[in-house]
Parts: sequence; C-alpha cells; structure tokens
Amino acid sequence: MSYRKGLKVWVEEKGEGWVEAEVVEVKDRAVFVLTSQRKKITVLAEKLLPRDTDEDLGGGHVDDMTKLTYLNEPGVLYNLKRRYALNEIYTYTGSILIAVNPFTRLPHLYNEYMMEQYKGVRLGELSPHVFAVADASYRAMVNDSRSQSILVSGESGAGKTETTKLIMQYLTYVGGRAAIDDRTVEQQVLESNPLLEAFGNAKTVRNDNSSRFGKFVEIQFDANGRISGAAIRTYLLERSRVVQINDPERNFHCFYQLCASGKDAELYKLGHPRSFHYLNKSKTYELEGTNNEDEYWKTKRAMDIVGISRNDQDAIFRILAAILHLGNIEFSPGKEIDSSKIKDPTSNFHLRMAAKLFMCDPDLLISTLCTRSINTLEGAIIKALDCSAAAANRDALAKTVYARLFDWLVENINKSIGQDVDSKVQIGVLDIYGFESFKNNSFEQFCINFANEKLQQHFNEHVFKMEQEEYKSEKIDWSYIEFIDNQDVLDLIEKKPIGIIALLDEACMFPKSTHETFATKMFRNFSSHHRLEKTKFSETDFVISHYAGKVTYQTESFLEKNRDYIVAEHCNLLSSSRCPLVSGLFGSLPEESLRSSYKFSSVASRFKQQLQALMETLNSTEPHYVRCVKPNSVNRPQMFENQSVLHQLRCGGVLEAVRISLAGYPTRRTYAEFVDRFGVLVPELMLGSYDERALTKGILEKMKLENFQLGSTKVFLRAGQIAILDMRRAEVLENAARHIQGRFRTFITRKEFVKTREASISIQAYCRGCLARKMYMVKRETAAAIIVQKYVRRWRLHRTYQQAHSAALLIQSCIRGFIARRYFSVIREQKAALVIQSLWRKRKVIILFQQYRQATVKIQCAWRQKLARRELRRLKMAAGEEAKSVEILKRDKMIESLSAECAAAKSDAQSEHDKNRLLQRQLDDSLREITMLQGSKIMTAEAEKENSNLKNLVESLSKRNSSLEYELTSARKGSDDTMKKLKDVEGKCNHLQQNLDKLQEKLTNLENENHVLRQKALNMSPLNNMSMATKAFPQKFATPIGLPNGEQKHGYETPPAAKYLASLPQSLTGSRRTRMPVERQEENHEILLRCIKENLGFKDGKPVAACIIYSCLLHWRAFESERTAIFDHVIEAINNVLKKNLRSNGLFATPSRRSGGPLGIGDKIVQTLRSPSKLMGRIDTLGQVDARYPAILFKQQLTACVEKIFGQLRDNLKKEISPLLSVCIQAPKSSRAQPGKASKPPGVGVQPPSNSHWDNIVNFLDLLMSTLHANYVPSFFIRKLITQLFSFINIQLFNSLLLRRECCTFSNGEYVKAGLSLLEKWISDATDEVIHQKRKKTLEEIRQDLCPNLSVRQIYRICSMYWDDKYNTQGISNEVVSAMREEVNKYTQNLVSNSFLLDDDLSIPFSTEDLSMAIPAIDYADVEFPESLHHYPSVQLLVKHHDPQPV
Repeated sequence: MSYRKGLKVWVEEKGEGWVEAEVVEVKDRAVFVLTSQRKKITVLAEKLLPRDTDEDLGGGHVDDMTKLTYLNEPGVLYNLKRRYALNEIYTYTGSILIAVNPFTRLPHLYNEYMMEQYKGVRLGELSPHVFAVADASYRAMVNDSRSQSILVSGESGAGKTETTKLIMQYLTYVGGRAAIDDRTVEQQVLESNPLLEAFGNAKTVRNDNSSRFGKFVEIQFDANGRISGAAIRTYLLERSRVVQINDPERNFHCFYQLCASGKDAELYKLGHPRSFHYLNKSKTYELEGTNNEDEYWKTKRAMDIVGISRNDQDAIFRILAAILHLGNIEFSPGKEIDSSKIKDPTSNFHLRMAAKLFMCDPDLLISTLCTRSINTLEGAIIKALDCSAAAANRDALAKTVYARLFDWLVENINKSIGQDVDSKVQIGVLDIYGFESFKNNSFEQFCINFANEKLQQHFNEHVFKMEQEEYKSEKIDWSYIEFIDNQDVLDLIEKKPIGIIALLDEACMFPKSTHETFATKMFRNFSSHHRLEKTKFSETDFVISHYAGKVTYQTESFLEKNRDYIVAEHCNLLSSSRCPLVSGLFGSLPEESLRSSYKFSSVASRFKQQLQALMETLNSTEPHYVRCVKPNSVNRPQMFENQSVLHQLRCGGVLEAVRISLAGYPTRRTYAEFVDRFGVLVPELMLGSYDERALTKGILEKMKLENFQLGSTKVFLRAGQIAILDMRRAEVLENAARHIQGRFRTFITRKEFVKTREASISIQAYCRGCLARKMYMVKRETAAAIIVQKYVRRWRLHRTYQQAHSAALLIQSCIRGFIARRYFSVIREQKAALVIQSLWRKRKVIILFQQYRQATVKIQCAWRQKLARRELRRLKMAAGEEAKSVEILKRDKMIESLSAECAAAKSDAQSEHDKNRLLQRQLDDSLREITMLQGSKIMTAEAEKENSNLKNLVESLSKRNSSLEYELTSARKGSDDTMKKLKDVEGKCNHLQQNLDKLQEKLTNLENENHVLRQKALNMSPLNNMSMATKAFPQKFATPIGLPNGEQKHGYETPPAAKYLASLPQSLTGSRRTRMPVERQEENHEILLRCIKENLGFKDGKPVAACIIYSCLLHWRAFESERTAIFDHVIEAINNVLKKNLRSNGLFATPSRRSGGPLGIGDKIVQTLRSPSKLMGRIDTLGQVDARYPAILFKQQLTACVEKIFGQLRDNLKKEISPLLSVCIQAPKSSRAQPGKASKPPGVGVQPPSNSHWDNIVNFLDLLMSTLHANYVPSFFIRKLITQLFSFINIQLFNSLLLRRECCTFSNGEYVKAGLSLLEKWISDATDEVIHQKRKKTLEEIRQDLCPNLSVRQIYRICSMYWDDKYNTQGISNEVVSAMREEVNKYTQNLVSNSFLLDDDLSIPFSTEDLSMAIPAIDYADVEFPESLHHYPSVQLLVKHHDPQPV
C-alpha cells in the first residue's frame, strides 16, 4: 500500500502498543510519521496500519467491531478504549461480546428496567449488553428446542464471575420458575458461590480471588421455557496447589479462614498460617480489604444455606485441619536402609492430631505414610519408603482428600439447588480460567493453556461458521476462503502415541525418570515441529507457540505434579474412619486396584478426559461467547493500559477472530453506507439514480477494484481495498477543499473591497451632514432663546400672584380654626360630664340589683333544703315498711314530684328574672329621663331647680341602699346556716342514690332472666308445630320496606329477639322468624347481582345499573346500617366482573359495557357517598345520609375498584401502543437524507413521515377516544389516562435515544419530530375536556426549564452518543465530552442510583377527593327499573313507593 503526506496511520510502540500518527514525508520504503505525542519517527511502510480518517466523526467509536472501516489490532484496541472512557463497557465483534471490567458500580445497567428493555430484542438492535447475549441464547433455546451454552472467559480479575452472575440473573428474570419456590435458581447458585470460592479460589499473581477450577452452571428448562432446575459441574481443579504454592500466591482460602476462626482454630490446635508447611511457602497470609475471620463465618452461613448439617460442617473443618497437620509431618531416615520414621516430637504431635481429626488409628496412619504393601501370589510384601517417598506419599494423601472433599461439596450443592432429570433443553454458563503466561510457568499453566487451546479451536470453528452463515445469507461465493485452525498445537500436546502428555505419562511410569530425560525425549521427537522451540539458556525449558503468543514452560516439577497415585493404603485407612463423612469419601476400590498398592493415575490424562467431556457438552449446544477484559493491573476505574488489553485480546481469541475475518472479506458495508461514504467519487452517477446496488457496483468498477462481492444487502471487500477507496476519496475531498478555498478567498477579497467603497461613501455623507447640522443648530438656538425669555417672564408674574393668594388663604384658615377649636372644647367638656354622671348612676343601680338577686337565691335554696329534708325523712320512714317494688314506685313518684317542684322553682326563678328585667327597663328609662333632664339643664336655667330635686332623690336612695345592705348582711348569715344543712342533706341523697343504683341493677337482672324464660317457654310451646301458619303471613312483612316509618328496620341488621316477639303475631313460629330476614337478604342480593352482571347500558348518558343500585341501597337504608354484608356482596360482584372483562389481552378486545359498567357503578356511588351536597332536583325532600362504618368502608372499596380499573386500562393501553411505538423509534432508510442527492429547497419545514407508523398511533388514539366516549367515561378520567399515556410515549422515546446509538442521530431526530408534530396536532384537535394544550416554549425557557430537568448523566449520555448522520459530523467536541465525563464521575460517586433512564410512572394520579370534586352529579329520578327485575317483590314495592330523588 502506498502512503502519501497527511494520511492517518497507526504505528507500533513498545509502551502503548499502538499510537496514532500522521504521515509527514515518504522516501522510498521509509515513512516519516508524527505521533500524537508530537514525536517524529521513521518506520518501514510494512510496519504501518491505515487509520480511518473519519474516526472522530460520529462519536469516534462503534458498538460492533465489524463496522470498523479498518478491522485491525489498533482499530479494535482504540475502539474499546474510547468506549471505556464513556463507560460503554460492552462491545460486539459480530455475535461475540467483549466486556471490559469498569472496576466501579454501574447499577443503571443491571436493574429490572434494563432487563425488560432487552427482553425479546434481536441481538445488535440495542446497545451491546450481556443481557442481549443471554436473551439471544434463551430465544434460540425456546425457538429451536436446542440447548445453548455461554462461554465466559478472561484472565483473573476480568469480571468473569460477575458476568456469570448477571447472565443467571437475566435467565431467571425471563425464565422464572415452573413451580413455586422461595428462592430463584440464581439466588440458590449465588448462595453457593461463597462456599465454592472458599474451597476453589486462591490468590494468584494477578488476582486475589482467582478461580482455580472450571465451573459450568447448567440451568435446566421445561417444555414451556420455565426454569425447572439447575446443576453445577466443576472441571479441572488445581489440586497440586494444596501441597505446593509459590510466593506471592496463596493456598485455597478455606485454610486461612480456618486458621483465623478463633475458638474453632483452638479446638483443632491451629495457629497462624506461618506455622504450617503447606501455607508458609508464600509470605502472603492476608488479603487487602479482606478479613479471614469474617470470611470464615460467611462460609459457614453458606453451608447452612446449602443444607449441610452441623455435624458435616464440623467434619469438613476437621478434614481441613487434618490436612494442615498432615503437611507438618516430617520424616527422618530409619534404622533400615531406604526406610523412614517420624522425625521429632513435633511431627509426632501433628501426626496424632491428624489421626484424631481423621478419626483413624495413629499407628495405621504412620504405617500408611512410611510403608507400602505389594500384593503378590505368595502374599503381601511390605516395603519401607525413604524420606522423599514418604513425603510424596503424604502429599498424595493430602491432595486426594482435598479433591474428594471438593467433589462432595459440589454434589451437595447440586442436591440443594435441585436438578430436573426430565429437562430436554438447558443453557450452560461456563466460567473457566483464561490463558496464563507468567515469568515462571509450570505444569498448571500448561494444563490451563491446553484447555484454552481447545476452547479456542471451538471458538474459531464458531466464528468461521458465523462467517459462512453471513456469506450464505448474502449469497456470495466463499468456497476459497481458508479456515485458520490451531489443530497442530492440539496434536502437539494431546496426540497419541506421541504427544507431550503421552510422553509425560510415560516418563511418570518409570521411577528413575527425571525432568531432564522427559525434556530430552520431547525435543528428540518434536525437533522439527514449528510450534515447539527450545530455549537458549536452559536444556529443560521449552516454548510452545500458542494462539495467544509464545509461552515458556519450566519442566522441573512436571513429573511430580503429574503423578497422582491411587494408594490402596490411603483408601483403607480413611474408609475405616469413625467419621461418616471421611469414610464416605473413600468407598471400596475395584479388585484390580487392590492388587497393587500404588495405582498410577496421570493428572494430565485425567485433565484431558475432563476437557474432552466438557468439549462434548459444548459441541452438543449452540455456543455464545463473552470475552472479559481487565483494563488495568491496579483494579482502578477509568484506567486503560493498552499493552495489557492488547495481550488479553490476543489471549481471548478476539484478534484471532479478526484474523479469520481478514482471511475472507473483512470490510462489509450496506449499500446505503457505502454510497454515503464514497458517492463523491462518482458524482455523475449520483444524479437521478436511486439504485444503491447499481451505484455501488459503478463506484467499484470506476475505481478498477477486483475481488469484491456484491451481496443481497451489503458489499464485501477484501483487505486493503477500503484503504484504496479512502485514498481516492481523500484526493477528491482535497481537490474540492482547494476549490472551495479559492472561491472563499475571492469572496473575502471582494467583500473587503465592497466594505472599503461603502466606508468612503459613508465618510463623505457624514461630513456634509456635519456642516448642515451646524447651521441648523445656530438657527434653532436663536428661536429657542426667544421662547425661553417669554416663558421666564410669564413664570415670574405667576409666582408673585401665587404667593399673595397663598398668604390670604393661610390667614383665613387660621382664624376659622381658632374659633372652631374653642367651640369644640366647650362641647367636649359638657359631654364628658354627662358620661361620668351616667356611668356612676349605672354602677349604683347594678350593685343594688345584684344584692337583691343574691338574697333571693339564698332564700329559695334554704326553703328547698327544708322541703328536701322533710321529704327525705318521710322516705326513710316508708323504706322499711313497703316491698321493693312499691318502694321503687314511690321513689319514682318522689323523683317526679321533686322534678315538678324543681320545675316550679325554675318557673318562679324565671318569673323573678322577668320582674328584674322589667325593673331594669324601668331603671333604664329613669336613667334616660335623668340624662334628658341633665341635658336640658345645660340649655336652660330652669334645670338647676330640677337638679336640686334630683340631689334629694339621690340622698333618699342612698339611705335606702344602706338599709338594703343591712338586710343583705342578715340574709348572708341565714344562707351560711342553710348551706351547712344542705351539705348534710346532700350526703344523705348520695347514699340513697347508691341504694337506688343497686336496685336498678337487680331489676335489670330480673328482666334478663324473665326474657330468657319467656324465650324458652315460646320454644317449648305447641305453636312450633304450626308450620302452615307462616303462609298466612302478609307479604308486606317480608321486607323492611313495608314497615311503618316509626318501626322500620333495615333487613341487614339482626335485631334482638324481644323486638321480633313484640312486633310479630303469636301465631308465627320461630323458624319462620329466623328464615324471613335471610330470605329477604338473599332476594336483595340477587337483585343487586343481576344489576351488576347484566348489560343494562346507559340512559341519557347515565349508567342504569349504578342508578338502580344506589336507589335500592338508599331506600333500604343500607348506608345508615351499623352491620350489613350487602356491601361486601356488591364489591365481590364488581371484582368478578373486573376479572372477566379487564384482561391483559387488550383494551378493544373487551365489550364496551364491561369496560364502562363497573366504572360507572364505582365512580357514581363513591361520588354520592363522598359528596351528598351534589344532590339535584327535589333537594328539599332528601336530607344528607348519615353514613355508618360499613358505608364508609364501602366507599373506600369502590375507590380501590376505580383505581384498579384505571390501572388495568392504563397497562393495557401501554401494551397495545408499545408495538406501534417500537416501529416509530427509528426512521426507515427511505426517509433518511443521502448526500449527493438533491435536497429540499430552503424554507420548507419538516415534512411528515413517509410511512404510516405515526398515523397508526393517531388512529389508535382516535379509537381510544371514541371507545371512552361511547362508554360515557368522565372527562376527568380521560384527561388523567391520556396524560399518563403520553408520558409513557415520552419515556419510551427518550430511553430509546439513550439505549440505541443509531436512534441518536440528526435524521432520526427529524423523523421523530415530524411524528411528534402529528401527535401535537391530535392534541390540539382534541376537546378541552380531554387534555389541555401546552403553550410553545421560547429558547430561553427551554434553556432554563428543560435542561435542569435532565440529570448530568442523561446530558452526558446524549452528548456522547449524538452524531449528525446527514452531514457525517460529530456535533460535540471531544474536549466537551471529556470535561462532562469528569463532572459525571464527580457527581455520581455519592449517588445510590446513577441510572440515566426514565422510569415509568405507575401511580394512580387521583385521590378520593379528586373523584368527589371531578365527577358531576346525576339525577337518577328518570331511570326506570328494567323489566327483568319486576318479578321481585322488593322491586315491585320499590317501584310502587319509589320517590325519585337526585344523586
């Protein structure tokens, strides 16, 4: 490929992997480039890779790698980096999902609303997400009835376990459970995670919690797609870690947790991990941010949840402690040659503890470790083991026990979760360790990388298959495309009889073999293999060229780690344990194993068999891939290490998939995209041509390109061809830019000349204007001086006149004021004297009157006390002589007489009060006369004589007052004596009152006993046999309607038996009396139920059923009842109708009456109970209803029914409008503008959409309105319903912009805007009773009112996703997006939820008070009873006595 100056390229750099650069000079094969760090370097042309010139447009990233213009390593790397900077952690590569660990919480990506968005959506339609992959696997399983598998891979810390949890969470959401269970499958599997992590995870060099085993979670489904069970399969446990670890790694977590368990550790004689041989090979004992003791208790809680009993838990921890003690047993040479013994007392202590914890014989344990038996025909031969063999025997025992314990735990977890053996399909989620390449790589890395090679081969086959399927769907020739395979590496490792594993097993079978002999034989057999290399500085190390790169392996410990003997002594020892769990781990061995003490078992061969079983499982399913990537090694957010990510992309096979794509047609563009990008190369073909396929073919033929394929919808180009097209396009654009620049410079020069000419003309005009203005100013100043002189003279004369006039007025006002003030002071003094005199006289008279009244009251009290004592004495004398009944009668008469006397006393007091009032009036009249006399005294001289007479009168009154005061004093003394006597009488009255209460209580008991006796006598009387007498009972007594008003009782109360006995004739039987209210209630219930169930329709817009029910309840006085069950029957009937008619299958699928009838009943009765003041018509004939508790409860239940109806109608509308709205979210291709074609003339507004999708929504709304009006739904409900429906439309459109990048474009915005204009027109055409039209907002209002309603994350999301697809521009600079990202990170750290999506409002937008105020009153007087109800007696009587009353 040829390079020219200004071309954008990628150049390789050690630290960053690849960096951006621009060609500045080309000399032969040497190319001088300027990097983004402003460094100028020289590289060969073969070392450069082309970079898309338009990559900064449209956001600078794509959500699918296959959409990249140049599909190469740097393009993939930097696309991930840009998306990661925007917190877009998911990216597709075809059907493969790449997940970059954000190392921070992103709860908005994983809530239930997000799962609902991806439910049933085709893969790739929305933004990349792990839910999309999970949904694709679930839909494929349901539609094809074939099992699926999701392979989650990546290195330690990349987020594989978390991704697995999210996949199971989504599958649980869409699948649910077929049977009722308290916990979901996801919860049960996740609850087992702490247990599996404790026993299967360990710290490695790169991750503190690395899974050292493969986990395959198999979620099982029934025929209906519901989850029916689950199972966990484990593979490839790294059992050698139990006995051998390297610094700074750790052993399995469970050992450290047990050592930190406190009392449990003391029970098992455990201490710090540094004191145990299996743990102190590494100096790392603690993990940052993790407490081993807390983790220990979490593990125990997980065991409780899984269902492991306390005894089994103790046995598990005893086994772990025994393994640790077993590792501390050391050996020393024995007395015999090649023999061994326990080294010292410390080792002996650990041996005893291990035997105690295993619950086996210590001597047998010593014999098992230090010797081995060989079974021959002559008998068993006991052979002693040297120290190294005994240590190896000890380690083999520890590994075997731990591996079997781990398998036992997995088996119990599966029992707890519950498997479905009858399940035909399932979805498996594989979480396995990724490719590993360290500084020192041993046998574990060899096995792990071998497993990843097998998985990579499966991955390559899947990718190639997907490529083939796409080629087939596009109908292009693909037969010559080469398949990139790694079978040669797999043959090198596993092929028989000569393979690395086979050679390793052969070396392990010979006791004298060493790693040197193994390496020598391996190099001799594979000397010519291109995948195997020998290192320069070591004779035993070898290098394998894996798909992810070369890895150097050290063979020092290969043989030891591959040997795994099945020792019969070990099985015999532990099967004899007294602990059921330990003995259960080691069952009986087959006969061939018993013949030899040591049965060799190859770890690598067993690993290969498990891997083969796993591959068979995966091959039987349809795979889906998720590649997890760790962006940095320090586990920090917003940190992207290029070199590390590039290495993971190689290890994860992503770049291998890229290479597979490069082998075929890596560049694929739809015809529309290709024409949009390269249409500028052939402008002559663009005029008038609308066949995009023909345009594409014409462009490629003009450019003289070969080896391209034209598919059904896409054009396929070979590698490098897109670069040629880009170069030609760049040349055309550069020429166009030069032409535009020349035209622009001409325009600027002419514009400057025109400005200069206009400036000179303006200067000349300004000078002439200055001269004219100067002459004009002189003339105007002369005329102004004359006018000023005139007005000054006028002002002086006017001011002199005003001063004289003001002085005259001031003098006159002062004189008049002096005269008026003097006259006013005289009058005020006279009035003050009159007021003082009147108040003094009034006070004297009031005091005198009060004294008279007090004396009168005291005298009356004394007299009443005397009468009361006399009567009391008489009552006491009569109390002992008469019987109790006569005594009660007399006391009643006495009380009546006392009441009469009290009434007489009250009447006397009232008459005295009237006399006092008369005297008061006379006194007031005399005071008025005195006041008139005093007034006349001021005016005439004769008043003085009258004044003297009044003085004499006052003196006589004062004398009289003194005499009255003396009488009052004597009356007070008599009153004190009377009060003492009254207190004595009061005490006696209290005693009599107590006696009276006791007698009344006895009387009540006697009445109750009498009532019981009368009931018994009635039941025992022969009248009970007269059953025929009930037929003669009049019909009018069958219901409470026929009773008189004074005795009327509603038929829903249960009156006492005495009342029935008093009202019914003696000829009626008790059974009839018991059956009558029940039959009456059943008849009334049947009337109401028929009104609710039958389609009675409307009359003049009024619901007939509601009016009839209300009139019946009102006439039966049900609202005033203290106890009644009729309201419960009405509510139950309404709910039954709702269950039948308001299904979730759509609004218009139900009959109109069923959607309107119950609603009419509910809102009208609720309105009547809540607002009785809204009665119409003859309001004077109907008082307000005194509603009791059942009626109030009935009102609340009806309100709940109305809310339920509203909620179901709203939900049904949302379900029906969602499919219509989903096709309106994205503009069809036909409505998008294409560059190069004629655009619409300026001044033309937004055209309506070219399809009828939005018209379907308008038609739906019209049908909704007609349905609501046909059922007479009040405008209040219509307004609330339409408001929430439009809110739902708003939420769906807004969320689609935030979830789908192809919707967040300029042309799609125009399309949605045109559709919204149709809805706006529909709103404006609707009447006011439906919805209120909002006024237009100005630009300033939008800035101040609209933007604050959006959160920082929402604005950032829109800015990062928006691009102008019409003109192919980004619209928002990267600097603004970066600054906004910093604001988002700052503001969202302390938020509980940082979701950028809008939530749907599911609340009920009205209350009971709103119903009462909004629903109009209805007059039910003209609503007649239907003919179907006239045969009921109650209805006949109700129609006969019906008095139309408004409601």
